[in-house]
Amino acid sequence: MASKKAKKSAKGSAQFRETSAEAIGVAQAKQAGSEFSWHYGRITRMGNFEIAGGREVVIVWEEGGVTSQLGKISDTEWEIFKLAFLTTGRIAILSDAPGEGWMYDYRFLEVVR
Repeated sequence: MASKKAKKSAKGSAQFRETSAEAIGVAQAKQAGSEFSWHYGRITRMGNFEIAGGREVVIVWEEGGVTSQLGKISDTEWEIFKLAFLTTGRIAILSDAPGEGWMYDYRFLEVVR
């Protein structure tokens, strides 16, 4: 029997206790809203091109497709991308963006082991 407990703490944070990593993902998506879903990808290339617009990251998505984002990558997003690139290369995003917009929605960005 799965243990489902969510506890809200100060400043809008939440704590989850589930029986598996997959169950945690489901609980996080439910709390974010019914339209949110997880998407997974692997970073294959990173670069910093001052003249051409700044930082670039190339991601191959498990659902199919490859994206390249050049510029408009925040310092926080860049640190997460670097961490992923230097370890497993895998990332996850939680998004409610319609169509293929989720591929560039880095509001909820994580490194995946």
